[in-house]
Amino acid sequence: MVDSACSATQLATGKPSLSEVVGLDIEGNSTATILELAKAAGKSTGLISDTRITHATPAAFAAHQAHRSMENEIAVDMLQNNVDVLLGGGLRYRIPQGSSDANTDLVTLINEPSVKIKSKRKDDRNLLTQAQTAGYALAFNADQLDAVEGQKVLGLFSYSAMLDGISYSACKKAGNCVQPSLAQMTKKALDILSKDEDGFFLMVEGGQIDWAAHNNDAGDMLHQLLKFDESIQAVYDWVKDRDDTLVVITADHETGGFSFSYSRKDIPEADSTIVGDAFVESNREYKPNFNFANPDLLDKLYAQKKDFYNIWYEAGGDLGDVEPSSVNLLAAINNNTEFPITQADAERILQHEDNEYQVDGHKYLDVATFPKVDDFESFYVYGEEVHLDLMGRALAKHQNTVWSTGTHTHTPVQVIAWGPKQTQQRFNGLMNHVEVGAQLIEAMQN
Repeated sequence: MVDSACSATQLATGKPSLSEVVGLDIEGNSTATILELAKAAGKSTGLISDTRITHATPAAFAAHQAHRSMENEIAVDMLQNNVDVLLGGGLRYRIPQGSSDANTDLVTLINEPSVKIKSKRKDDRNLLTQAQTAGYALAFNADQLDAVEGQKVLGLFSYSAMLDGISYSACKKAGNCVQPSLAQMTKKALDILSKDEDGFFLMVEGGQIDWAAHNNDAGDMLHQLLKFDESIQAVYDWVKDRDDTLVVITADHETGGFSFSYSRKDIPEADSTIVGDAFVESNREYKPNFNFANPDLLDKLYAQKKDFYNIWYEAGGDLGDVEPSSVNLLAAINNNTEFPITQADAERILQHEDNEYQVDGHKYLDVATFPKVDDFESFYVYGEEVHLDLMGRALAKHQNTVWSTGTHTHTPVQVIAWGPKQTQQRFNGLMNHVEVGAQLIEAMQN
């Protein structure tokens, strides 16, 4: 099993790597990434994510650090690597320590009230002005990005991650999105990078699919998948009539052990409207033994109004020291999903147990108690956020969904390739990520 940093590093370098590092080989040494090799070959390069642009997956393509959490250093690496297009969230790692909305120079520069100005840097470096000096145009909302005309752009559209899938769907429907969509960022990157006659390398991440799965949040995961699908469509529309571009779609890993399944809950009644020959001749009604779910289940999942984080916040929790009451949690879940739970379910979500895996000083495990998980509890690791997984498990019986973990699994992920026939054929068969990464680099160099 791998985390995103290790997996992305293997995709980026074609070499084995270590857990939670970026851009390092199995010995812990910096190793060239496909982005760096493309840049050395004179190609333009770009990274896009709807998480922070310094998050694990994009970081692995343009940084070399001993741990994925070193996002201040990763931000510097990306600037030094001269990545032509950087679009995503994570303003907080690029502005001087102590920065806030009281900094009038930053407020004027950013010119977008929806972007929270607060720094997580430990020094006084202003990577925004340094990027400008290096020739980057800056963008902090969709309109600013659309107006960019140069060959280099740094777009930071939020303090941390960009909109979750459900929030994006809502603003898209209302026509009032301030942030660019993943598809809009992709189109802009293609427009800029394709002007380079030597070619380009671009990595686009729909990173919040993983986050929804970590929370066992099927409703938000559906929205996240659809958001990423828009970006895939944008790439397809750009490349479909070309014969000089390779497109590869894959994932760092599977998360959550997710599946749809049939169950013994809500066994269907006999359906007398199905009267085909076989039923008439056997004098038998159509009546399955179990609940196999109907296609409209997807419509109900899509109708979820908030992701689990925002449902928890609506109930009055903060995933820190404050937990909501069971009454408020029940109301928040039932107000925002098509799958009502009971008061007993809400109480169960809030239960704790002794933390048998307590580790002093650990970011998540240095606590005496942990949210109570009845099975595979050692694979639910993220502290109070495990309450969100328990929300997903309470809803799962109504959704015909199954979750086995709050972390990653070894389940194979698809690798979909299209482009020149001899190039796309490199990706046939069962391959590990090191092999996929090596083939990506060879294809880029040939």
